[in-house]
Amino acid sequence: MNTFTIITALITISALISYINNRFIKLPGTIGVIVVSLFLSLLILFTGKIFPGAYTFIKDLTSSIDFTQTLLDIMLGFLLFASALQFDLQKLREQRYPVLILSTVGVIGSTFIFGYLLYWATELLRIDLPLLYCLLFGALISPTDPVAVLSVLKKSKVPSSLETIIGGESLLNDGTGILLFVILKELAGQADAHVSLAHTISLFSQEVFGGILLGVISGLVAYRTMKRVDDFQIIVMVSLSMVMVISVLGAMLHVSIPLAAVSAGLILGNTSLGTKQSEDLQRYFHNVWHLIDELLNTILFVMIGLQIVVMPFLKNYWLTGLFAVAFVLVARALSIYIPSLLLKRSLKTTYRGITILVWAGLRGGISVALAMSLPESPYKEIILSGSYFVVLFSIIVQGLTLKRVVNRMVR
Repeated sequence: MNTFTIITALITISALISYINNRFIKLPGTIGVIVVSLFLSLLILFTGKIFPGAYTFIKDLTSSIDFTQTLLDIMLGFLLFASALQFDLQKLREQRYPVLILSTVGVIGSTFIFGYLLYWATELLRIDLPLLYCLLFGALISPTDPVAVLSVLKKSKVPSSLETIIGGESLLNDGTGILLFVILKELAGQADAHVSLAHTISLFSQEVFGGILLGVISGLVAYRTMKRVDDFQIIVMVSLSMVMVISVLGAMLHVSIPLAAVSAGLILGNTSLGTKQSEDLQRYFHNVWHLIDELLNTILFVMIGLQIVVMPFLKNYWLTGLFAVAFVLVARALSIYIPSLLLKRSLKTTYRGITILVWAGLRGGISVALAMSLPESPYKEIILSGSYFVVLFSIIVQGLTLKRVVNRMVR
């Protein structure tokens, strides 16, 4: 399929699925979209022999899309910029300690807890999955997905302070997650690989600080440009161009595109635009990016749902997938509870707050994309299928029940 055909098919399928959900299913936005797309994918799989044309079309469509590159190098910058644009920087400063702890210590702790639990389970079940690959699985599944988290938080009545912590953590934990993933991926790729402390610090600085620097510079340049004009069309075009430049330069310089997009979004979202600082201009600008956010979210969740068509091996690893779902929740709970126990004064979290933090830690397309980026090995399929199980459980089950959990914990 050519690029235009792929885009046309994705948008048409997304529009159809959104209509079906809005008209008949009536589930919350992105959750409804992934449920309907998953149902349609399963229907197409089971009726493949009856309707071979539909099965072939969907399989060709999903196979034609490089999910990893499309999400990580193209869509993610737009999605995170749009999310950060709506974020209150002052609230983030007030909750900086729990956000920093969860996005660093929490991710590292969750990675190792999950990895060792999974290794124990695979040993018990006599499944061949080395400890290093269990930890690699933990590194790609431990960071919460900002796209999934923020799309669900919009529909839930989470207390303001917890919403800031959950949203801030999901926006900032990519640096830690990427560092762990890249280091473990290098170790897994070479039997004699040796990662020194100097290499780790260099990699961390390049990915994290390089990404933040790129985002700050891009955001300030865009802000200076937007500040000098009152033309709404120019302001929107400058912001679109800025996000595209961040995506291109981030890939070229090997720095974190997510952190760059978040940094730029926080700058532009907490400043006034235009020479006259018009409130209408601010509102229109934010509305345009809100629309872009909703459209790309819908397309992304449709893409996740359709991926099952090209994952025929899921049935072979359902038991590992169920263990992965349970271990992700246990690892997240422990990685939040232990730091909060040691840093009671700084974090100020309660049992009820921890419960909400655990259940609101959703995983999404980023985990699937990272799993797909793994080099070919005997263990790639089990990690990819396990990631898919976790993501579906996270978005559908946790996403649909988050409001109920919040209501029980805050009353």
